[in-house]
Amino acid sequence: MAELNTGDSGGGKDKKVRSKKQNSKVDLTAMVDLAFLLITFFMLTTTLSKPQAMELGLPDKEKPNEEDQNIKVDENRTMTIMLGDNDKLVRYVGLLATPVAGGAPKDFAYGKEGIRKELLSRKEAVLKYTGDPKKGMIVIIKPGKKSNYRNLVDILDEMAIVDVPTYAIVNDFSPEEIKLLEGNKK
Repeated sequence: MAELNTGDSGGGKDKKVRSKKQNSKVDLTAMVDLAFLLITFFMLTTTLSKPQAMELGLPDKEKPNEEDQNIKVDENRTMTIMLGDNDKLVRYVGLLATPVAGGAPKDFAYGKEGIRKELLSRKEAVLKYTGDPKKGMIVIIKPGKKSNYRNLVDILDEMAIVDVPTYAIVNDFSPEEIKLLEGNKK
């Protein structure tokens, strides 16, 4: 757009005539519309990440028969892990009253050098004992009343890492197990 300078009323030759500069304005309406279209497009076309969840086999809601509850399992294949307060972890193999070889109660720490190492060595021993990969180790996890949720999740993670085929979470404690879990308090 052209502009006409009329601010000077007949001046002399010494004065320089300067033209007024036009203010530049940019209309941002089209850019805002485009931004909202792009935001809408990306919101509708992206896929949200699925939460990572561990698959658990839960019992049926129907009451089981008494015959189903009394399933005999080889003591050499079972390992019981008890969780206590203050990150205490006790394991034994077989029955507490009559543990199998190497299965006496023992305290462990969480992690790679603790319970994971024990699970891996026990898994190999069970495979040698049975000779059948389908008859793997069975782990019974018993969280105590004072154990925390994080410890239970850590043990379940260890089951997934070690690839233990069968494990169960049980809350039945015998008096001997309660004494063992609370025994080393000072």
